[in-house]
Amino acid sequence: MQLTGAQILIECLKEQGVDTVFGYPGGAILNVYDELYLHRDEIRHILTSHEQGASHAADGYARSTGKVGVCLATSGPGATNLVTGIATAYMDSIPLVAITCNVNVPLLGKDSFQEIDIAGITTPITKHNFIVKDVADLAKILRRAFTIARKGRPGPVLVDIPKDVTANKTEYVKEPLQMPERVTGRLRQEDLDQAVQMIQNAKKPYIFVGGGVILSEASEELREFVQKVQAPVCDSLMGKGAFDGTDPNYTGMLGMHGTKTSNYGVSECDLLLAIGVRFSDRVTGNAEKFAKQASIIQFDVDPAEINKNILVTSSVIGDLKESLSRINAQLEQQNHDEWLAHIQDLKNAYPLSYHPDELSGPYMIEKIYEKTKGEAIIITEVGQHQMWAAQFYKYAKPRHFLTSGGLGTMGYGLGAAIGAQVANPDRIVVNIAGDGCFRMNMNEIATAVRQKLPLIQVVFNNHVLGMVRQWQDLFYEERYSATVLRDQADFVKLAEAMGATGIRATTRAEFDAAFEQALAADGPVVLDCAIDSDDKVWPMVAPGAPISEAFSEEDLKK
Repeated sequence: MQLTGAQILIECLKEQGVDTVFGYPGGAILNVYDELYLHRDEIRHILTSHEQGASHAADGYARSTGKVGVCLATSGPGATNLVTGIATAYMDSIPLVAITCNVNVPLLGKDSFQEIDIAGITTPITKHNFIVKDVADLAKILRRAFTIARKGRPGPVLVDIPKDVTANKTEYVKEPLQMPERVTGRLRQEDLDQAVQMIQNAKKPYIFVGGGVILSEASEELREFVQKVQAPVCDSLMGKGAFDGTDPNYTGMLGMHGTKTSNYGVSECDLLLAIGVRFSDRVTGNAEKFAKQASIIQFDVDPAEINKNILVTSSVIGDLKESLSRINAQLEQQNHDEWLAHIQDLKNAYPLSYHPDELSGPYMIEKIYEKTKGEAIIITEVGQHQMWAAQFYKYAKPRHFLTSGGLGTMGYGLGAAIGAQVANPDRIVVNIAGDGCFRMNMNEIATAVRQKLPLIQVVFNNHVLGMVRQWQDLFYEERYSATVLRDQADFVKLAEAMGATGIRATTRAEFDAAFEQALAADGPVVLDCAIDSDDKVWPMVAPGAPISEAFSEEDLKK
C-alpha cells in the first residue's frame, strides 16, 4: 500500500514494538507529529520541556526496561539539543533511536532556516546514523536502525529525515519484528578452556562486574559463576545490581570512590575476572599499577575493549550471557574459603561510615533504602550524591540504578526518571540530585506534573557544586572558584509554581516525615534537603594514584 514517509515511520515504530516516544515538535517534523496524533491510542507521546529532557527520558526508559528508547526532535536547535543525551547513551551503551527531521532535500547544504548537519555532528557519538533522502529507503533504514541499536554492544542510532521525505509516498509492506541474535561469532572454545584453567589455578580470584552484564541480561549466569568460582565480587558504577549487593560475597564498588575492601582486594588478588567492564580511568586509578599481582581475564562482547585501557592476560569475546553459560558448564566447584575469610576481615576493618546525628547524603540514601525496601528505581545526577547513592543503597537486581557513568552528565537524572516512571508506572522512582544538577533541567518537573507521574525528586542542597568543591578542598588549597551557589533559589516554591508538591527538610526527622509524605503522594514531589557544604565522599583515590592508596577522612587526620 502507498504511504507517506510520516506514515511509514509510525508503522515501523509499531513493527518494532514501540509504544512510547519522547519528544518536542517543530516545523520540520510537523508531518510526523500530525501522524502521531492519528495514532495516539497506539503510541504514547511524552512532550518534555526541552529536547535534552526527551533524550534523557528515552535513555531512562531504555535502561529501566532493556527496550530501545525513542526520542524525536525537529531540525536545527531541536536536533542539537539531543546531542548531550545521545552522547550519554553512547558512553554507557544504551539502545536508543533518535529521530530528527530536517529541511527539504533541495535545501540541504544551503544554510537554510533551522538546517543543521545533525548526522555529521553525531557521527562520533552514535553506533551509526542515517540521513534518508529517498522515501523508498525509509522503512529499510528504520528497521536497520533498531537492529543496530540492539545488536551486540547496544548504543544510540540517529535517523535524520528531511521534511519532504516525510510527505512523499512509496509502497510500504509490513514486516515481522526480527530481534538480532546474540553475538557469538568470536566466542572460541580455546579461550573458554584457558579461562577455566586459570580459574582452577588461582588461589585469590576476584570478580569485577560492569554494565555489560546488565545489558546482556546475564545476572543469573553471573550468580552461578560466582558460586562456582567462590570469589569476592566488586562492581563498577554501571554494574550496580548486576550482582546482588546484599550477597555476602559482594564487597562494593571499585575505584576512585570504591570501598577500601574492593580496592585493596583487587590489588592483592592473583586473578581478576573482569566481566562486561571497560576499565575506566575512574576504576583503575594509575593504570600501570592496577592489579599488578594478578593475571587478568576480560570477558566482553566488544573486541575493541580488549587491551584498550588495561593489558590483559587472556580474553573471552562474545555475548556475556552465552559466555558465562558455557564456562559454567565446564567449570568445577572451586574452594577459596581462606581468601574469602581474608576479604571478610577487610570488610570488617573498613566499613563505609558517615557523620552521625546531622542530615547528610549517606543518611538519606540509607533511609530511602529502608523506606523503599530496596525495591525502588534509583536515578541520579552526577556528583557527590551519585557516589553516595552507589555506596549506601543496596541494589539486589539489575535496572534498579540508572546513572550517567561514562559521560558524567549533570542534568541527566530528572529526564531519565520521567522515562523510567513512564515505563514502570507501578514502581517507586526516586531521582537523587545535587542543587547544581537540579538547576540544569529542573524545568522537567513541569513534564512530570503534566503526565501525573508520582516520581520523587530529592535535592541534596549544599549550596555548592559539591564534588568540584571536594577536589578544590583537597587538591587546590581551598580555592573555591565558581563553585558556591548561595543565592535566593527556593526549590520548594519552584516546585509549587510548576504544580508539584515541595517540601523542605533540614533535620533527619524532617526528612523521614517528608519522604513518607512523598511516598503517599499521587504526583511529583520535590524534597529540598539541606546538607553541609563540606560533606565529602569517602573513601577516595587521588587522581593518578593507584587504587591501593585509597584514603578516608580518618586517614587525613593521622
